Amino acid sequence: MDISRVEQYIVANGLLAGGEKIIVGVSGGADSVALLDILHSFGLECVVAHCNFHLRGEESNRDAFFVEELCKKYNLKYERIDFDTEAYAAINSVSIEMAARELRYNWFEQLRVIHMADKIAVAHHRDDSVETILLNLVRGTGIRGLTGIAPVNGYVIRPLLCVSRDEIIEYLKVRRMSFVDDSTNNEDMYARNKIRLNVIPMLEAINPSAKESINKTAEHLTQVANIYYMYMAQVKANIFADNKINISMLVQYLEPEAILFELLSPYGFNSATVRRIFESVISQSGKIFYSETHELLKDRGYLILKKKDNLKIERYNIHEDENSLSRPIHLKIERVPVNGDFSIEKNPDIIYIDANKLTYPLTLRKWKQGDWFMPFGMKGKKKVSDYFSDNKFSLFDKEATWLLCSGDDIVWIVGHRADERFRITDKTTEIVKITYSK
Repeated sequence: MDISRVEQYIVANGLLAGGEKIIVGVSGGADSVALLDILHSFGLECVVAHCNFHLRGEESNRDAFFVEELCKKYNLKYERIDFDTEAYAAINSVSIEMAARELRYNWFEQLRVIHMADKIAVAHHRDDSVETILLNLVRGTGIRGLTGIAPVNGYVIRPLLCVSRDEIIEYLKVRRMSFVDDSTNNEDMYARNKIRLNVIPMLEAINPSAKESINKTAEHLTQVANIYYMYMAQVKANIFADNKINISMLVQYLEPEAILFELLSPYGFNSATVRRIFESVISQSGKIFYSETHELLKDRGYLILKKKDNLKIERYNIHEDENSLSRPIHLKIERVPVNGDFSIEKNPDIIYIDANKLTYPLTLRKWKQGDWFMPFGMKGKKKVSDYFSDNKFSLFDKEATWLLCSGDDIVWIVGHRADERFRITDKTTEIVKITYSK
């Protein structure tokens, strides 16, 4: 491996300008040892960070000792942390691989802040990028998943993406540098290992240069992706606002399903779910689709997105001595004197009520079938469900709406319409002002 090629890659991708302090993730394996040696040879100030995930028994402790000795050789600062990776995975319902990734990068960022470092360097190489492409292809991904590992992601840089694993091993042999082997790399218990140990050798049997070909295709797709996402940003600005996707505008574009995937995948919707969502755009309203974190409603001419609400409580009491309620919405309750200076502020988020018409405790609750009220300024009753329909409330709007009640009577559809029965008259002697803050 020609070290100048790595240096050229760093310059071409703007990874380093020279003179930076770097947090270097070092596991003790060949890749990270080579990375540390190269960055150290460039005269950069390196702080070595080693994670012991305690997944391989005594072998994990061996790796930590090796990295510590390596730091003594280079006379570098050494930071080590021990993780209970299996416990973290169980608590957060993620795979062991994902748990290790989250723990590692979160800690690297903490070190970057503590040491006031400029960058975090990790040792992914070209073969890792090829594995990532194949893994994403199997799992189902947008175009970005086929571009491989990015050389820069925030403060994280990957200077070795221009070289292969074989080149790294050859570099260490020439330098007569030792490293430690992770025995689990030869086990196909993880998806990435299955790709490396089984799939890639089969591809190389067809084309000995399979990895190089895949990598070149990824480089081309990266350029295409830059154009694609610039276009997607323009489309999003046209059809996606206030968490609503305008269906009539969406279907006017070429490949609307692909556009829909790019809009919704950041919210956890996979390609199969997006396909069902797209098929629903010509069906009746009211259908809801779910990801792990969000819900999507087909409502008339829109697809409406919202974050899942884990709040299950649907009723709160407000006592007379309370002047505010902050759960689940914020209501500020004030007594207003009746005098010549009093004036009513016209604002849908504020109501003025005859205080003597209220019965405490007031109740804040969700609506139910059969609810009715007397809309302010009108005579006669109206079902709340009819009010919702007349004002084109979506299912999400209905679910998010709260009713303020005095006894069994609705005082206010909060943020929308007050009840005529509680209005201020010339006989009112005391006024309650209630302000709703979204």
